[in-house]
Amino acid sequence: MFSRFVINPPVFFGSVIIIAVFLLIGVIFPGRAGDVFSALQSNILSAFGWLYLLSVGIFLASVLLFSIGRFGRLKLGPDDSEPDFKYHSWVAMLFAAGMGIGLMFYAVGEPMTHFLAPPTAEPGSIAAMRESMSVTFFHWGIHAWAIYAVVGLSLAYFGYRYNLPLTIRSGLYPLLKDRINGPIGHAVDIFAIVGTMFGIATSLGLGVTQINAGLNYLVGVPIAPWVQVPLIAVITALATISVVTGLDKGVRILSETNLIVAVLLMVFVLVVGPTSALFRDFVQNIGLYLDTLVLRTFNIYAYEPTPWIDGWTLFYWAWWISWSPFVGMFIARISRGRTVRQFVTAVLFIPAGFTFFWMTVFGNTAIFIDTGVAAGELGAAVAADVSVGLFQFFTYLPLTAITSTLAVLLVAIFFITSSDSGSLVIDTIAAGGETETTTLQRVFWCGMEGLVAASLLLAGGLGALQSATVASALPFTFVMLALVWALFVGMRADLAQREAHAGIPQVAPAHPASGITWQRRLSLMMHAPSEKEIHTFIQSNVKPALEQVAKELTDRGREAFVEDGEAGAIALTSPAEDMRDFVYGVAPVSQKLPAFSAFEAARSGLRYEARTQFSSGSKGYDIMGMTRDQIIHDVLIQYERYLLLVQSPASELVSAAPEHDVQALTEE
Repeated sequence: MFSRFVINPPVFFGSVIIIAVFLLIGVIFPGRAGDVFSALQSNILSAFGWLYLLSVGIFLASVLLFSIGRFGRLKLGPDDSEPDFKYHSWVAMLFAAGMGIGLMFYAVGEPMTHFLAPPTAEPGSIAAMRESMSVTFFHWGIHAWAIYAVVGLSLAYFGYRYNLPLTIRSGLYPLLKDRINGPIGHAVDIFAIVGTMFGIATSLGLGVTQINAGLNYLVGVPIAPWVQVPLIAVITALATISVVTGLDKGVRILSETNLIVAVLLMVFVLVVGPTSALFRDFVQNIGLYLDTLVLRTFNIYAYEPTPWIDGWTLFYWAWWISWSPFVGMFIARISRGRTVRQFVTAVLFIPAGFTFFWMTVFGNTAIFIDTGVAAGELGAAVAADVSVGLFQFFTYLPLTAITSTLAVLLVAIFFITSSDSGSLVIDTIAAGGETETTTLQRVFWCGMEGLVAASLLLAGGLGALQSATVASALPFTFVMLALVWALFVGMRADLAQREAHAGIPQVAPAHPASGITWQRRLSLMMHAPSEKEIHTFIQSNVKPALEQVAKELTDRGREAFVEDGEAGAIALTSPAEDMRDFVYGVAPVSQKLPAFSAFEAARSGLRYEARTQFSSGSKGYDIMGMTRDQIIHDVLIQYERYLLLVQSPASELVSAAPEHDVQALTEE
């Protein structure tokens, strides 16, 4: 736990200093902090509200354009890379990314608030009902996911396609080249950390106020800051325990269970509520959303100024922007091997589709109750305190105590997983993209999230958290606009590189360059090698061949070495600056033997292969049975392929080329 720290000092300390400044305002001016933060938010939105609105429109248009045409066929990884997860598993994880504290907090609160105080319609009218749901869909729809998609696409594209670190600065490589490692790159990562910190703190603040409201309903606990701060401390401590003890698997299981319970809660409301009307409303809400999509995207009420847009749309856009490194990192990590088109269409529409149905079930049911049996009492409770809306809503449904208890538990677990995961994302950025850092570092960031949420709640309540979010999102908005342009430059360069290589037969997906005779291949098919035979082959044939190539490369001025890996693997590595290293590895890999009957399938064992591995992530192949000379020739062909890929004059992303070519290496 207390091993050496892995940090990027300018980013780490720069972020901590800026966060500390916000906290000091609350400490030094405890009575006026709320006013200070409120004035800050008002000034920023007055001067830059149009920028938030325009930028989000640009983000949505850009990711949609990236998914169309030739750009859409590019992969988040090497051209021959395969997805890390099956499609249905990937979709399920994207679906999970759409769940969180926000949906629990605003499921009833936002539709009811807009119904009672819509931006343009008559309060409480049929028109207000329509506007309420279309506005809610707008705030939680594809615009939010376009923001996440920009960051996620940038991280995945430059991280997996060019082996750059998983930090925000890497997305600016086409524009800045090596300068991403200087002050500009440091500033970009600082903005990302500060924005993420206040975005997460806002979610934690919402979560703890709702937990407080739930406990007030269930056991009469007062709703007050002196209750909320200890709640933050307790739940942050639980998140810290998961970090310290390495209970990631347990937390992951808990999180997955949480998602199932959340869906079951939604289904419960759907069944006991006005079921047929909700399906009808869902269709209508989609139509209203699509009908007003373009106008709302650019409608800042310039000719009819209203504070409504500052408190809702512009706050949401700032919140999503500050939250984007967190969600973007998650969706990037699970999307390696997907095409840009697959990534954009899935990220935009799968989570948003679920959110739309969630908001319809809770929002339309709440309006139905308020205009019926509640006779306006539910709306009055929401108007007085949004955090109590969900629990007041459950009082009009069966099994109130059970559903309210589940809601409190759901929010608490979302709180824990958000804090735990958020600390990991911030720590990764602060460490320059390193994912293997010390436990103490993650504990530090986990504690910092709780401290920020508690301090700003004491300083000015949720308003202070929202103001800090709006302020921290402003500089990161400019970073995201630069990421969009860098993606365009990088993708255009990749397409030019692909066209330049179109006539070069050597640049193809990695396949065995030379192989064993067909008779030997047939023999291997008939007799599946055992694990022991594979290990023997790697040590007796592969290792000497790789050592011979490494020695020759070193003698010719190109550093190279051979290392043993885990589980009997071995790899030849030739380091390179400003580009990914050349790696030719071989590892024992098992797979099921083919079966041609049910009886064979029941008895089928494992087949072992000596499978190649490359730094590009290209799909490997079995070299079992090759002689040493054939393995050497295969290494040289893959090295030639590597040089052709990184030396292309069409590439705008490679700033230096190797000094030697394969022709010199293969001279006798």
